[in-house]
Amino acid sequence: MKIDSPVATGNGAYIVHKMLENGLNGYQVNSYNPYLTLFPPALSMLKGSRNVDLVHAPPDYAPFFYKKEVPLVVTFHGYSLDNELNKYNSFFQNIHYKTDLNWFTKKGISLASQITCVSNYLSELVKADTGYKGDIRVIYNGVDEQRFVPKKKKNDYFDVVFSGNLIRKKGAELLPEIMKYLDKNIRIFYTSGLRTISREYQDKRLIPVGKLPYSSMHTLYQSADALLFPSVREGFGLAIAEAMSCGLPVVASNVSAIPELVDHEKGGYLCDISDAYGFAEALNTLASSNQVCCEMGQYNRDKVESLFTMRRMINDYKHLFDEVIESGGKY
Repeated sequence: MKIDSPVATGNGAYIVHKMLENGLNGYQVNSYNPYLTLFPPALSMLKGSRNVDLVHAPPDYAPFFYKKEVPLVVTFHGYSLDNELNKYNSFFQNIHYKTDLNWFTKKGISLASQITCVSNYLSELVKADTGYKGDIRVIYNGVDEQRFVPKKKKNDYFDVVFSGNLIRKKGAELLPEIMKYLDKNIRIFYTSGLRTISREYQDKRLIPVGKLPYSSMHTLYQSADALLFPSVREGFGLAIAEAMSCGLPVVASNVSAIPELVDHEKGGYLCDISDAYGFAEALNTLASSNQVCCEMGQYNRDKVESLFTMRRMINDYKHLFDEVIESGGKY
């Protein structure tokens, strides 16, 4: 089996496809700088693997990697065309999403031998928005549960991690407001995500950790007591699954795919979008009870071992790729 996987760097899809590369013989990631998408025809000039049995790519730019007579599997890791995101996008982003990216995505769907989504929420959204009537296979993302493991912490502070790009879609603008309602023993460590975006906040308990390499992310979670994830939309929520694997309770938005990962009042707390006070109160509750934190953290670790392991994800994709290749793409 020889698979070519063209995917842009700097996002969660790249991380997942690299996991597949490391776990599947013959799977090769053909990475490219996302700025190339400013002139999409240039993507077709990328040198990928030759004589491949299958191409696996996100749908938006899949048409530029389509090879005649070679089956194409497209995986939705998110859905930029979601109208609910319009108010969080720039004017030019919305134009891009409603015109060329909309056409590219639907063309990718039409060329695909098989479509997969990383959550049930995303599968239903794609069907409803595009009118697609075919089969969509849901394959949850996985995390390396051998690396993302719980670790005991000793600290006078209750340390919270905000992991993600510092943009409105991730709820970064809420951090100063949340801090206003937090107990004094709570600190929030925030990353710059995979993009080159940085912010500085006046509150000294909002502590930047910068842009960490993915290979170091498990140490950040292991040094924390909880994850804060006030995102407005998630196709899956890889950072949530990673924190859960490290035994952290999660305080997150009650939207999109997030409830498929976080069970309210069992693995953490789900709050209304943009409810700074609600997020803060949930963190205050966790900070006031070590027992609750431990119980929720163990619940999350158990759920990861049951549903979100890297090996399960790799096996699911392998079985699917085998089925598509054996059928000659007529799947």
